[in-house]
Amino acid sequence: MALLLREDDVRQLITVPEAIDVLDAAFRDWAGGRAENQPRRRVAGGVVLATMSAALPTRGLVGLKAYTAHPRGATFWIQLFDAGSGELVAIVHGDHLGRLRTGAASGLATRYLARPDASRLTIFGTGTQALTQVVAVASVRPLQEVRVLSRDPGRRERLLSDLAANGIRAIAGGDPREAVEAADIITTITSAGSPLFPGAWLRPGQHLNVAGSNWPQRREVDGETVSRAGLVVADDAYAARLEAGDLLLAEADGMLDWARVHSLREVIAGTAKRSDPQEITLFKSVGLALEDIAVGATVLERARSRGIGEYVDL
Repeated sequence: MALLLREDDVRQLITVPEAIDVLDAAFRDWAGGRAENQPRRRVAGGVVLATMSAALPTRGLVGLKAYTAHPRGATFWIQLFDAGSGELVAIVHGDHLGRLRTGAASGLATRYLARPDASRLTIFGTGTQALTQVVAVASVRPLQEVRVLSRDPGRRERLLSDLAANGIRAIAGGDPREAVEAADIITTITSAGSPLFPGAWLRPGQHLNVAGSNWPQRREVDGETVSRAGLVVADDAYAARLEAGDLLLAEADGMLDWARVHSLREVIAGTAKRSDPQEITLFKSVGLALEDIAVGATVLERARSRGIGEYVDL
């Protein structure tokens, strides 16, 4: 019997701040050799099928996420298996969980990399991933100002309304250069294929969460942005080398030596850190199965204890 958890189940079982702490523990396990992650692989056959997997023995689970991407959107499912018996124990609808863990990863990076006094956020992008990105940053820094930039006024207004419902006051970003220069933290979560702003606009001490693309030919920030960052961190440097266009294209431009890209688990373990208040830090997120499995483990534990979900006989 496997527990089937749908979107509404997931929504009531974990919050963004809780997911940040879950990922903190998972990356700490990974740094200590107690977890394993396999990057995304894609095959195309009309739609694109992507699969990614991870092992988290400290939570008693191994698992995978599989999803299809097509012109009408994407559908995500996570399968969790008992690490001892190999039995399938849960099937979890992964749309909201994916948005949650992607935001939580940016929140986790911000917790460790942004200056302690960072209080002004500018976000580029107002799609389905944007809300959890802002909520996550607001969970780890006392935000006094949030600016939202979007090419779509309707989506921007919806995000402003959703943020207000979460107790976060935000304003339309206005001029992009002014919004970049005013920010302590900049988050990009768009479908852009080319840079959203020039790196020349950055100022010392800023932190960037670059989270919108996991395709090698697309990027949201330019080579100068990557070059100006004194500390470049990916959720996983190996996975990023396969699909992080923001970094791969910077390398092709001669503006990144890959040897200076750190993995987030190094930051969590304390072997990589901000060296100076004036240093620019950059977190490049491509999304990892380890994040899905860690958050899924917490969702599963809480669903079992609260009697949520539907058991299916396989």
